Amino acid sequence: MKRKLLLIILDGVPLRNWTRLFGNLEGWVQSGEARRWTMRSVLPSISASCYASIHTGLTPQDHGCTGNGNVYFLDKPDIFSQVRAAGGVTGAVAHSFWSEFFNRAPFDFVRDIEYDEPDSATINHGRFHTMTGYGLINQMTPSDVDLFATLTSLCARFGLDYGLLHTCTLDSMGHRFFHESQEMDHACAVMDEMLAPFIPKWRAMGYEVIVTADHGQDARGHHGGQDPLQQDFALYYFGDAEGPPADAVLDQLQLAPTILRLLGAPIPGTMQAKPFLG
Repeated sequence: MKRKLLLIILDGVPLRNWTRLFGNLEGWVQSGEARRWTMRSVLPSISASCYASIHTGLTPQDHGCTGNGNVYFLDKPDIFSQVRAAGGVTGAVAHSFWSEFFNRAPFDFVRDIEYDEPDSATINHGRFHTMTGYGLINQMTPSDVDLFATLTSLCARFGLDYGLLHTCTLDSMGHRFFHESQEMDHACAVMDEMLAPFIPKWRAMGYEVIVTADHGQDARGHHGGQDPLQQDFALYYFGDAEGPPADAVLDQLQLAPTILRLLGAPIPGTMQAKPFLG
């Protein structure tokens, strides 16, 4: 592969809370080690629909996932399949929806919660969580530092060329407390502090890193629609590829072809959006 890259998705964080509360990420932007852009999600700005669009480069109207209750195996070219076709090694530490979309469905708790499949055409090394029993009182989310550590372990053990990490903690907290609250200020700051030590580790291991969200969240803890609070979020890039001006607003559909270009994997004809890096 041309490069190695990790995509870190922090679910459900609106743009204003990235820039206001993630001091470590913003510090790297100020120092020049990272660059930040605004990215706008597809519609509906619902988690599962966005996950599918992030990896296929297709709108929900094209890939067919209309929301969290409509998750199934997507028979479309995606980042995992294209990296595998180019001979790369892939891994994911994420919600089980990602496994159902890009590996196999329905999700089997025993078979799919943790696996290492070197010959897989999509995800070689999967570590998934289901959040079964999720509700406003009991969020059922793993500790994010455990997820970051798990991804780091997969990189070290298996030499991932492309790794995905996805965490629902801030989305779940936002639904419970809304994003303009003392609880969310604290939760975002804790996430920033837990993530920060891993970014230098990943960079030292030879990885470029993208940190972003799938969608935002509005003042009532909702997302799905066209409100900028629901659609707009930040994207941070740690790497040396050329990019657009800092005030550019990126389309979420650009993310998949951009990652494939950086990695040197083929961009399928189904991904029509223009890469924004490289």
